[in-house]
Amino acid sequence: MKVDKDLLEEHGMVSSFGYVADFVYGGIDGAITTFAVVAGVVGAELSLPVILILGFANLFADGFSMSIGKYLSEKATLEQYHKIRSIEFKHLKEKEKKEKSEVVEILTDYGFRGNDLERATEIITSNPEAWVDIMMKNEFHVADENINPLKGAMTTFISFIIVGFIPLLGYTGKAFLPFTNDQVFIFSAVLTLVALFIVGAVKSKFSLKSWLVSGFETAMIGGFAALIAYLIGFFLKGIVG
Repeated sequence: MKVDKDLLEEHGMVSSFGYVADFVYGGIDGAITTFAVVAGVVGAELSLPVILILGFANLFADGFSMSIGKYLSEKATLEQYHKIRSIEFKHLKEKEKKEKSEVVEILTDYGFRGNDLERATEIITSNPEAWVDIMMKNEFHVADENINPLKGAMTTFISFIIVGFIPLLGYTGKAFLPFTNDQVFIFSAVLTLVALFIVGAVKSKFSLKSWLVSGFETAMIGGFAALIAYLIGFFLKGIVG
């Protein structure tokens, strides 16, 4: 997702935008997938040990998988960016006339004409870094977005584990809670939906939706996923038995 950098600077969010976004989406995925596992097991009427085993197995395995996917995706993006950038620097030397004409086309699209167009072209093409930057953004539609694959992966994994643990909270503390199995499930469902609402509300900072709409939307998606898992577990419990 591309977000206007000036808008982020205005709100003081440039340095933290990527990591907050990673935390939000990692948390949403962690809560939804873990709660779906819990709901499926409950629907199948399996025992508490099975809920904990499958829940924690999913929590760590899926969290690790998601963080690795994040790392490899961002690493590939950086590699592609630097490869294209190096090719463009090479083209400045080998195809200078053609590359300059492309700058003229880009600036014309921005409304430059006559002497202003000539002057702007001269200024940009006199600086190889600026020249390549404008080509990267307007010809290839890519930009250096302060990507750090390792930090992105770690943020995703940590948020997945923290928020994804919430659906299991009631079950890990069941011995200390005066709840029946059904009550523990309801307790876990409420906690998970509240967590998803909060994470969804935070997500609204990166969209045009209000925090209320974004929060409810995220909670409803998580609840729907859990309902599907619960129904599948309920209808297949005969096979397990």
